[in-house]
Amino acid sequence: MFKNNLKLSLIRFSLLLSVVNFIFFHYPFFNFVFRNIGYTTFNGICTILSLVILMLVLNALMIYIFFYLSRRVSKFLMVLFFVINAIAVYFINTYAVIIDESMIGNVLNTNYAESSSYFSIKLIVYILFLGILPSIFFLKINIIKVPLKSFLKVSSLTLLSIALLIGLNSTNFLWIDKHSKQLGGLAMPWSYTVNISLFYIHKNKANEKEIILPNARIKDKQKSVMVLVIGESARKQNFSLYGYSKNTNPLLSATPNVFHFEANSCATYTTAGLKCILEHTNTSDLYEILPNYLYRNDVEVIWRTTNWGEPPLHIKNYQSGNDLRALYKDKATDYDEILVAGLKEQILASKKDKILIVLHTNTSHGPSYNEKYPSNFEKFKPVCKSVELGNCAQTELINAYDNTILYTDYILSQVIENLKSLKAYKSSMIFVSDHGESLGENKLYMHGLPMSLAPKEQYEIPFIVWVSDSRTQLKPNQVLSQNHVFHSVLNFLSIESPIYKEEMNIFK
Repeated sequence: MFKNNLKLSLIRFSLLLSVVNFIFFHYPFFNFVFRNIGYTTFNGICTILSLVILMLVLNALMIYIFFYLSRRVSKFLMVLFFVINAIAVYFINTYAVIIDESMIGNVLNTNYAESSSYFSIKLIVYILFLGILPSIFFLKINIIKVPLKSFLKVSSLTLLSIALLIGLNSTNFLWIDKHSKQLGGLAMPWSYTVNISLFYIHKNKANEKEIILPNARIKDKQKSVMVLVIGESARKQNFSLYGYSKNTNPLLSATPNVFHFEANSCATYTTAGLKCILEHTNTSDLYEILPNYLYRNDVEVIWRTTNWGEPPLHIKNYQSGNDLRALYKDKATDYDEILVAGLKEQILASKKDKILIVLHTNTSHGPSYNEKYPSNFEKFKPVCKSVELGNCAQTELINAYDNTILYTDYILSQVIENLKSLKAYKSSMIFVSDHGESLGENKLYMHGLPMSLAPKEQYEIPFIVWVSDSRTQLKPNQVLSQNHVFHSVLNFLSIESPIYKEEMNIFK
């Protein structure tokens, strides 16, 4: 079809292939960008231009490197990518899907009968005109060899340019971070290559053999329930229980038998913080976590979440936010109070004497703090409504964040009210956050700095406890760690275990 006489240098071939990939497969990507950014503003224009340049240059660099290393293998991959890109864009345009990790899981777990139902003439047109024909054209091009010195020079300069571009656009990272799932799911071929890798990494991690803890024993038959509420990005200093000037805890402060302790997180990001909360000791090893351990030892364990990042869970009763919204349609909400819907009834339905319920919230996760609570909880005004937190006045940013703490106060009070009504149960609630949050102090925002560099705002967290029996006493602890949760839950539920440490228990 094409004459085999076109010759191009490797760098020109790489740029041409990158441009064609950009034009053919990235309309959905930039359609999403233009719909979700102020493209008439200076920052919006800079972000769009940066994304265009970054995508073109990064793809060209990858093509340049692959074809230098092996032309035969790279030509095969090129054809494969063009065909898969065409199929992916077809499904994005036709069904408005995002090629994220969960979608990859759906694809890999689809049987033939289901997948064949998507067959259409339109799909064949996409594969033919966006996949096969451009592949044939590029296969006919003769690529002029490049010396090693030139290859290294071009690669180094390109990497330097990419780093410089990223550095110049650091102020736009918050917008990119907020929409990272959608952007990553629409960038070809990165969407499926990266997410296929993540899918198998997480699948292998989920199947990774935990270090099993020694068997435990339930010491009595007293009906007991512990609700562990794991907060998201909640920092201690914005809770009025800890002396904050604004009344962000009006309900908890008026509730008897509520205690609060000074505490520090093990890390400044969710996955590590969750691991620390659920394990008996702070370690890099994968020990059996609290829910798995109790479930294996005949305790009823229920996990409800609107968040993510937990270690591998091996329990029967796991409910996501979507599960809860489908189950409690009359109480459907986009906010975290859905975690409390039907809580009392679920406890009463259990046939076990000992129950652990974990509520994993998302309430104070940035940067869109103003979207994490219902409008009637917007007590502190005005609020920051931009994901570019540095463009907001710090008072507006803190107001929005404080409203999330006010909403957290309400959710915790609802948990307590549910537990109060269970007269036949000894009950308790522990609220502890995964990590803290920076709100513009020292021009830092959100979280994630290494612990060696992190300010106190990112690791000083609330540790709040409520008990149903006023006779229950708590130790006068100084500063708690997240690992105190494991041993305190064992103590409260009367679980005897060889790994239990009394000094890590908060209850007398």
